[in-house]
Amino acid sequence: MKLTILGGGGFRVPLVYGALLTDRAEGRVTEVVLHDLDDSRLYAVARVLDEQAAVVPDAPRVTATTDLDEALRGADFVFSAIRVGGLEGRANDERVALAEGVLGQETVGAGGIAYGLRTVPVAVDIARRVARLAPDAWVINFTNPAGLVTEAMSRHLGDRVIGICDSPVGLGRRIARVLGADPKEAWIDYVGLNHLGWVRGLRVAGRDELPRLLADPGLLGSFEEGKLFGVDWLQSLGAIPNEYLHYYYFNREAVRAYQQVEKTRGAFLADQQARFYEEMKRPDAAALTAWDRTRAEREATYMAENRETAGAGERDADDLSGGYEKVALALMRAIARDERTTLILNVRNQGTLAVLDADAVIEVPCLVDANGAHPVAVAPLPDHATGLVCAVKGVEREVLAAAASGSRATAVKAFALHPLVDSVNVARKLVEGYTDVHPGLAYLR
Repeated sequence: MKLTILGGGGFRVPLVYGALLTDRAEGRVTEVVLHDLDDSRLYAVARVLDEQAAVVPDAPRVTATTDLDEALRGADFVFSAIRVGGLEGRANDERVALAEGVLGQETVGAGGIAYGLRTVPVAVDIARRVARLAPDAWVINFTNPAGLVTEAMSRHLGDRVIGICDSPVGLGRRIARVLGADPKEAWIDYVGLNHLGWVRGLRVAGRDELPRLLADPGLLGSFEEGKLFGVDWLQSLGAIPNEYLHYYYFNREAVRAYQQVEKTRGAFLADQQARFYEEMKRPDAAALTAWDRTRAEREATYMAENRETAGAGERDADDLSGGYEKVALALMRAIARDERTTLILNVRNQGTLAVLDADAVIEVPCLVDANGAHPVAVAPLPDHATGLVCAVKGVEREVLAAAASGSRATAVKAFALHPLVDSVNVARKLVEGYTDVHPGLAYLR
């Protein structure tokens, strides 16, 4: 079975390959093709993968190419993890937004819109090529903003594109752990959009254990989200929000914290990864050791500004292991081998949330089998969550319209309608700022 990884020179690709190395069953991935526009990054990542494979017999064969059509042709699965504009683009997204006093995070608010505007046209081109060159392939999308990009690709690939994210997985794991339950045996009632969802229940042996957590201030304040949001606020919500909702519920504090740091997250990662890729140019460098060291630093500093604002302290060691690669592997296994499972995924709504149309991509538990991912029925969201979900989905639709039409006015509308952008004039300045620094936005007229 052939897996093509788009963004194959990306720093987190060894996580995906490492997950593949644990799969020894029949029907597993036997060929991995890395695609990237930067051959030096492909070389660096291929070195890491070579060292990973050296200790595993019969590891999947790895090849690399800068030719997209060659990479896609004949693929059974396509894993998309591209970053249009690179980390320099992410740093510019942050800088332009913060200069206007609004959030520049890569998936939330102004930064997420800017990232979406330059990513959607590229993702749509990929989707069209997949439909032509590998019509039977399943696309697993991890490219951010994951929900928006998945919806853009679904207009050309239908249900054969599925978005994944590690945030709901990590959240469910933390809640189960603090309740003394096995995450593998827990049903997580989670619903929303990507980076905009809530856990409303966690069932173990048919019993919802979340009320017990919410009623115990000691337990509730003992894990990441309790520290991040505060016990009182979680009890008021009656749910546990995805960590990215901290940007909405504590926006003023988050913006202030980002404005005060010496380096934004994007600038930090750009410098950090530049050092790694530079080190990989040395033939004598221990590739896997250097990658492990860089990854540990990356994970430990994740959302550091938010945790500092909330007084949440350092991340727990158990939260430093990621998880999206395990979701991707479980998804591929379920489809390729009909190993039925339940995963929280980004898929088309198909009536799951009545307030959104059938084609709107949402993030929700899905039953997965050889025919793909099928969203399960969920209870309606409370009004406050429904309002936020509908507002952000409306913004996503304006981003898709702007990307399709090239309309600058529609791009301004997308920014202006976002809950975290507080002025039409600010929206206009954001579009001006982003088009000045991103050549990929030259299509907006």
